[in-house]
Amino acid sequence: MLPIGFFYMTPTQLRAFHLVAEAGSFSAAARASGLSQPNLSGQVTALEKSYGVRLFDRKSRNVTPTETGRQLHGITTRLFAVQDEAQALLAGERALSRGHLRIAADSVHHVVPIMGALRERAGSLTFALSIDNSAVVLDRLLRHEADVAVMAKSVSDPRMHTVRLRTDRVVLFAPVRHALARRRRAPLAALSGQELVLRERGSITREALEQAMAAADIRPGAIVEVQTREGVREAVAAGFGIGAIFESELGEDRRFRSIAIADRDLAVAEYAACLQERRRVALVRAFMDEASRLAA
Repeated sequence: MLPIGFFYMTPTQLRAFHLVAEAGSFSAAARASGLSQPNLSGQVTALEKSYGVRLFDRKSRNVTPTETGRQLHGITTRLFAVQDEAQALLAGERALSRGHLRIAADSVHHVVPIMGALRERAGSLTFALSIDNSAVVLDRLLRHEADVAVMAKSVSDPRMHTVRLRTDRVVLFAPVRHALARRRRAPLAALSGQELVLRERGSITREALEQAMAAADIRPGAIVEVQTREGVREAVAAGFGIGAIFESELGEDRRFRSIAIADRDLAVAEYAACLQERRRVALVRAFMDEASRLAA
């Protein structure tokens, strides 16, 4: 018997908890891991009973981590990331065979070429790609919710390793019938009093444009905030205002006209990034290597 007050956990229990927290349900975790659902449930229950805590709110088929479970998930994510790194180091991996890479990016345009290059090296790789603004992308990477990231955000953080991919520029775009659309170039002051359609705060395009307007004491009219780039495009097309976008992302769309900002160079660099502690993990290393090659 264990003495009263003695707490005990096993690596198997932590792994079971982590699998369930990652998958969002016991059944999904069982399918992904090849373990039986009763086995996973028993391991998690034993862990909870050993410490007298509740790690999941069990509702119907899905589970949601409690606050304690959420904090433990952060720890197990780091724990198993280090384990992956140790395995990669000891195995001395040099060639890719198979694997699953979680990518967070603020745009598909800059990340898809890297993914394509990786698939050419190893067609068995799988990817999970999430798209959000740069602030969220950085947060996902730091929380170990993504293995690598591509974002228009320069970060001076010793925990991070970054590769500069390219430089893009913020341009304006407006419906073809908009008065400003007749001009291929316009000063920033042309936005004074104009209605704008912008991404949510945390977007680098919005941040760059708003900083430039504030520095020049330019006050636009109403700002319509939209969560996605696609949403911004559709709102601009519907006549809600002038949009801002990276030059490379506008593409060919007969509904719009691109308008360069004549007196400001709103250049923004795009970076590939990973955590320093995970640089040796084979897939992470391969992604960053391809990013460096494409950048060159």
